[in-house]
Amino acid sequence: MASKKQKGPAFLRYVAPIVETLKELGSSGNAGEVTDKVIERCKISDAEQEETTSNGQSRVRNQIAWARFYIVKAGLLDASQRGVWTLTAAGRKAPLDPDAVHAMFRAVQKQFPRKPTGNKVDDADEHEDEEEVEGPEAEPIDYRAQLLDILKGLPPSGFERVCQRLLRESGFQQVEVTGRSGDGGIDGHGVLEINPLVTFKVLFQCKRYSDRPVTPSQVRDFRGAMQGRADKGLILTTGTFTVEAKKEATRDGVPPIELVDGAKLVTMFERAGVGLRPIQTYELNEAFFEEFRK
Repeated sequence: MASKKQKGPAFLRYVAPIVETLKELGSSGNAGEVTDKVIERCKISDAEQEETTSNGQSRVRNQIAWARFYIVKAGLLDASQRGVWTLTAAGRKAPLDPDAVHAMFRAVQKQFPRKPTGNKVDDADEHEDEEEVEGPEAEPIDYRAQLLDILKGLPPSGFERVCQRLLRESGFQQVEVTGRSGDGGIDGHGVLEINPLVTFKVLFQCKRYSDRPVTPSQVRDFRGAMQGRADKGLILTTGTFTVEAKKEATRDGVPPIELVDGAKLVTMFERAGVGLRPIQTYELNEAFFEEFRK
């Protein structure tokens, strides 16, 4: 018997896979890890992973993010810890059939005020059963998105130089940008010292992408160019990597290649303390004052 088709916006097809994946991971998982496993679980092709929204985001990952948003609003996922997705007790017991997922979607919709001109989630109109998808008011662009927008707007040579600076700040030595044409896409090299007795020569490649992910063929091409010239490889991109590209980077029997996507790139800027100024703020702790109200 054919499985029942999921009603509602296209992103709802990822609700059950997200919950099932988290159950298999012991009820929690890193955001990137969960997303990759959901893409694998749903057998999303590289071609579909390369599709982007009008904002240049990965269409698949955008839909998975919206599915997560609704799961959180439904109380099935705890979003208290940034970067880690954790199922709640309700999430571990929630039914995941198409009707239950659609009912969850409708229940969450009621949390948002209706507007004459609906705020449609990207991709919602791709489903045959088109529905208006209500969401919260648009939030201001945070510094992570702003930083990535700046990096994507740099000229190729500028992005290579900023990656050079970032690698230096992250502990690499003798970092040089070569950027020579015909060098197999190798943009530079550096030396990473693990301890006084162990060092690695690393070749790196910088991909300033905003409209597509890095594919496995590009990882293979880079590995071919670095063959016999370095101990490790490093690819830095403002975008993402397909699931197959990540597998290719860590394939057995070949030199390993470290992958740095846009999210990890921002984390490197945060840790290095360059390009960003920390701001301290406070949140009121009402519970502290309870005893003084008596």
